[in-house]
Amino acid sequence: MPIDPSPRSVSVLIPLALPAPYDYEVPAGLIAEEGAYVIVPLGAQQMLGVVWGPGTGEVDAKRLKPVLEVLDAPPMPAALRRFVDWIAAYTLNPRGSVLRLALRAPGALEPQRMRTAYRLADARPARMTPARLRVVERASDGFARTARELAEEAGVSDGVVRGLIEAASLLPVDLPTEAPFPEPDIGAREKALSPEQSAAASVLRARVEAGRFATLLLDGVTGSGKTEVYFEAVAEALARGKQALILLPEIALTSQFLDRFEARFGCKPAEWHSELSQRERRRVWRGVAEGRARVVVGARSALFLPFSDLGLIVVDEEHEAAFKQEEGVIYHARDMAVVRASLGDFPIVLSSATPSLETVVNAQLGRYERVVLPERHGTAELPEIAAIDMREEPPERGRWLSPRLVSEIVEALGRGEQAMLFLNRRGYAPLTLCRTCGHRIECPQCSSWLVEHRFRRELVCHHCGYTAPVPKACPSCGAEEALVACGPGVERIAEEIAERFPEARIAVLSSDNLRGPQSHEEVFRAIEAREIDIIVGTQIVAKGHHFPWLTLVGVVDADLGLENGDLRAAERTFQLLQQVAGRAGRAERRGRVFLQTYMPEHGVMRALVSGDRDRFLDREAAARERLGHPPFGRLVGVVLSSENAAQAQKFAREMARAAPQAEGVSVLGPAPAPLAMLRGRTRLRFLVKSARNINVQAYMQAWLSALKVPGSVRIAVDVDPYSFL
Repeated sequence: MPIDPSPRSVSVLIPLALPAPYDYEVPAGLIAEEGAYVIVPLGAQQMLGVVWGPGTGEVDAKRLKPVLEVLDAPPMPAALRRFVDWIAAYTLNPRGSVLRLALRAPGALEPQRMRTAYRLADARPARMTPARLRVVERASDGFARTARELAEEAGVSDGVVRGLIEAASLLPVDLPTEAPFPEPDIGAREKALSPEQSAAASVLRARVEAGRFATLLLDGVTGSGKTEVYFEAVAEALARGKQALILLPEIALTSQFLDRFEARFGCKPAEWHSELSQRERRRVWRGVAEGRARVVVGARSALFLPFSDLGLIVVDEEHEAAFKQEEGVIYHARDMAVVRASLGDFPIVLSSATPSLETVVNAQLGRYERVVLPERHGTAELPEIAAIDMREEPPERGRWLSPRLVSEIVEALGRGEQAMLFLNRRGYAPLTLCRTCGHRIECPQCSSWLVEHRFRRELVCHHCGYTAPVPKACPSCGAEEALVACGPGVERIAEEIAERFPEARIAVLSSDNLRGPQSHEEVFRAIEAREIDIIVGTQIVAKGHHFPWLTLVGVVDADLGLENGDLRAAERTFQLLQQVAGRAGRAERRGRVFLQTYMPEHGVMRALVSGDRDRFLDREAAARERLGHPPFGRLVGVVLSSENAAQAQKFAREMARAAPQAEGVSVLGPAPAPLAMLRGRTRLRFLVKSARNINVQAYMQAWLSALKVPGSVRIAVDVDPYSFL
């Protein structure tokens, strides 16, 4: 309903780091309803804002500045406005900063540009030439076309079409310049489901049909057909006239996914991710707001799109750390998606073969409903997983692959099958060392080593992006020919594979050489077409892909993730390696997976080899519960940084002294962050630990509001931290 208070005023939230909306006067003749997008003055500038509600009355009406313009766009839905408020309160961010996430489509609020097209009218010129007849025949289907399109389709010159326009045989009409969104056909190509899939799909459809909030965990082994199952929930939402949002953790997953969606619904969905052009972002944002974009597949930021009638969210690969936004407004898209569904009162599906411990515990406590797919679809079987003890079967000197893994690759290629080697380390080598003086080449801006990228002939910092050419001499002692690459990255593994298998066709897959959906699509299609024999990749190949001829997976360094000392190190390593293993044997041929490890007795390795995921998760849960760690306790990470190291350390001591004393809350730190220098800024970290029943946001507000932060110091607060760097 339009707001018409007396005096006429509204509160407007502006997408800046502002904690609350400002009051503005609504001039006579303007209607500014809640959610309306408006232009308002702020100082000497004119700013875009959103009407957040009636004016508060805190400012005298005579001092209010006027709303300058109400934009012609559907108002921001109430559920999205409540979502912005909720995230701001939970993550301890200004509401304006969160609103900015919902306005990331410059130009979407401007009127759409139109183009002139022509339709056939009844009038005809006195002289009808064969060329004119061809134009009339093409236009007789009733569709509007531009003059250029009519000329090309009829095989005539532009002058022939202009003559018909002047004779009023063709009448102008305005058409949008943007391509329309195709309507998904819920009955286009329904895929035959197994009895287990049908039962799971029935549960999901029933929750969508009920139209109430519910969180469902779709827990299925790799290759069990989870996507086809939740597609049935999407179909049910569409049948009810609702929109659906499917969140994917990475752009790399979209190409094969879009093909599967098109095979099921007869068209591709709308996409939303960082690689879209500004024009396409405008089109999708507006299409979502107007209800023309029925299904959106997107990255975590798609949560902030202004859906007019959202009825379902699916979070695919819900365990993925990529759903965590680590900069700016820090949030976890999986958890915020559950909040978004709750505020909108519709169901959400969390899908994974390796669900996070938080999600598993919520299912065990009855907060989430669990739907299980225990078997692979069709004739495919789960792969056999074996550990290669590198202490017993070491590689040759200067090599990284054990003899056993090499022989398995030989056999797989001999059968005409494909092999994949996984190493979650980009570049050629993680460290460059001087053999003469022991100097290690570090990033000048971060406390990290520079990674050699031999294909590009440069050293790169994977934290700040700093690059430098590989030096010919040691920067410390000046010794020439003394620098040596230490340890392997995917490029070095690819080099070894090329030497061992000179006839094999090799593809290296990492974020360094695959940029954007198009490059991903090209290489994945080449793999499906069996134009690639051996894939060497980072975590970009670990999930979501279906390669029927891939039967062998080798994990080069299965222990790598266990070196990370945070509380989720074992869980993340298990999830990643289980997902990697799940790429093998997804069709008729049985897959085999080999884990090169120096710790075959580790609980993660034993769980992978035995296939006993639930027992592993039970042990993890018991350990975290003893320590009061999430999901059984609360954590908040606080990182302060400054270009002035002394200033950072001084203020950290002041922060420690100002920390309130509260029962059930402990503050650890300050201590140097594991990444103690980043982009030239010294970083110190606090960790706030509390029981689950503590309002940790209120504690943090009390602490932070008592501080006077110097201009040279930044504070980043991460409620429920996922990374501890």
